Amino acid sequence: MESANPEELLETHSDPFKSRCALLVSLLAMVLALASLGGSNASKEATMHNILAANAYAFYQAKNIRQTSYKLAADDFQVILSQEKLSSATRDLVEGKLQSYKKNIERYESEPDTKEGKKELMQQAKEHEHERDLALRRDPWFDYAEALLQISIVLTSVALITGVGLLLGASLTLGALGVFCTLNGYLLFI
Repeated sequence: MESANPEELLETHSDPFKSRCALLVSLLAMVLALASLGGSNASKEATMHNILAANAYAFYQAKNIRQTSYKLAADDFQVILSQEKLSSATRDLVEGKLQSYKKNIERYESEPDTKEGKKELMQQAKEHEHERDLALRRDPWFDYAEALLQISIVLTSVALITGVGLLLGASLTLGALGVFCTLNGYLLFI
């Protein structure tokens, strides 16, 4: 193994162009990691909220079906009550069932305590759709950022090896765009 010449090591560290390139690569890699994390989280959030919205809509439909069944049964009881030839006991029984069914119909429409009425379920589904759509708006920005930052890192590496300042300028431009896309992925100002 050859021992490194200390003078060569000092030359490498004292070259400001190479130091700037190395620093730029490390900064771009850090932003790339943040963009990758944001993109991964946005994808997971979109999937999760899509599932939660679908579940809320399915639960809404189940409540709607049950409510319709109670409405049909209540209508049948109304017809039975309209008949004149009912005994007092039968009339009381049918009226009791009718009242019970009407309470269930109202309960299926809105249950603020449990948040499981149709009204609350529809609101939950809409909120999950909003969150899903927000995550889907963020996700492409992280993809753009990752691509721009990776290209910028490659250009910086080539500039470091070749010493061509124009490549460093192109790298800085693409890196700045990548940083902008990362920030926009998190903040959505565009």
